[in-house]
Amino acid sequence: MINDVMTEAKDKMAQSIEVAKDDFATVSAGRANPALFQKLLVEYYGTPTPLVQLAGFQQPEARVLVITPFDKSALKDIEKAIVAAPHLGASPNNDGQIIRITMPELTADRRKDYVKIVRDKAETARVAIRNVRRSAKSDLDALTGEVGDDEIARAEKELETATKAAVDQIDDALKKKEAELLEV
Repeated sequence: MINDVMTEAKDKMAQSIEVAKDDFATVSAGRANPALFQKLLVEYYGTPTPLVQLAGFQQPEARVLVITPFDKSALKDIEKAIVAAPHLGASPNNDGQIIRITMPELTADRRKDYVKIVRDKAETARVAIRNVRRSAKSDLDALTGEVGDDEIARAEKELETATKAAVDQIDDALKKKEAELLEV
C-alpha cells in the first residue's frame, strides 16, 4: 500500500515537471518557435481549439514563423487569437492564405517581463508538487494502524527526498530558461 502511494506521488510530480517545462517553452526568447503556440486556443466554430490542431507551422527564418491553416475559413479566428495572446508580443500578417508572424527583437524590459512570467510558472509548478506531497502524506497518515510506524516514517522521508528532487528539477529548468531569455 505504501508503494502504491509513493509510486502515484512520484508519477504526479514527474507530470508537474513536464507541464512546467512545456509552459516554459511557451515563453518567447526572441526566436520564432512553434512551441510558443502549443497552448494557444482559437475559437473555431464556437469551440476553443488548440492552434496546433488547426494549422501547420514552418520556420523559414530565425524570427519568422509561417502558419498555414488546414481550413482557410479559420484564418481570421487564428489571427484574432494570436493578436489576443499577451505573451507573444507579435503582430501577424495575413495574406489570405497564410499568416506570417515576425517575432520582435526583445528589449531589456521585455526580457525582464518574460523572466517574471517564467518565475511565476515555476512557482505554480512548485506549488503543484507540494500539493502532491501533501496529498501523499495524508494518504500515508491514513495507513497508520494498518502498517508499522517505522515503515510510514521511512516512506515520509522518501517522499521528502522525491519532493526535493522534483523542486530541484523545476529550479534547474528555470535557470536554463532565464539564461536563455536574458541572453542578448
